[in-house]
Amino acid sequence: MDAKQVLEQVRSGAISVEDAEQFFRRAPYEELGYAKLDTHRKLRSGFGEVVFCSGKADEFLSSIFKKLAAEDGEVLGTRATPHQFELVKAVCPSAVYDSIARIIKVEKPGKVLRGCVAVCTAGTADIAVAEEAAQTAEFFGTKVERIYDVGVSGLHRLLGNLEPIQRANCVVAVAGMEGALASVIGGLVQNPVIAVPTSVGYGASFGGLSALLTMINSCANGIATVNIDNGYGAGYLATQINRLALGTKED
Repeated sequence: MDAKQVLEQVRSGAISVEDAEQFFRRAPYEELGYAKLDTHRKLRSGFGEVVFCSGKADEFLSSIFKKLAAEDGEVLGTRATPHQFELVKAVCPSAVYDSIARIIKVEKPGKVLRGCVAVCTAGTADIAVAEEAAQTAEFFGTKVERIYDVGVSGLHRLLGNLEPIQRANCVVAVAGMEGALASVIGGLVQNPVIAVPTSVGYGASFGGLSALLTMINSCANGIATVNIDNGYGAGYLATQINRLALGTKED
């Protein structure tokens, strides 16, 4: 239960003022010994704590998901393996897994998606990172338009999809190799572009470094660049921009 729900229940008489007081007296995090769950993060920032699954011990991951799901009814986990999904599924039966994005989600039913963010990729090999961005944005209440495989090696594909890209409140451009897609899109739209370099490419791409350098040195205006393969960071930032465009603080 979040702060808004507590206040609404006090107003309706469902809970007492004393019970509400106890809710707000709780520490802003829950101490687990191996982790400190930031249970007040959504109250402060509008986004609940997200679990980075990679590298976490099995028992830690299961416990974290169980407690966060009990706290707010939903949890997002990134960079998860199929094995980790089975662990989470055992404690959160409603959890679902996407093997492409490597995301585990426990979601509340009836979620309404608002606004519009366009997620574009240069190639099919970039889709895993793009899906991490797209599904992160959708988890936080943003409607996503996917426009994949529109890289600069066939510019007509991008130009044939300009209408939904230009309509979006924000564009996420995901590209490996030389990373030119973000610069091209930046010169065609009036709203912010989030560039996501990927580690897709041959040896001289240096694991995405060449795309990263292209994107941060772009001559197009209105482009901000996140780290290599950081689809989650792009999806989060795109949601913040989308909420500002809609005039809302939360999904």
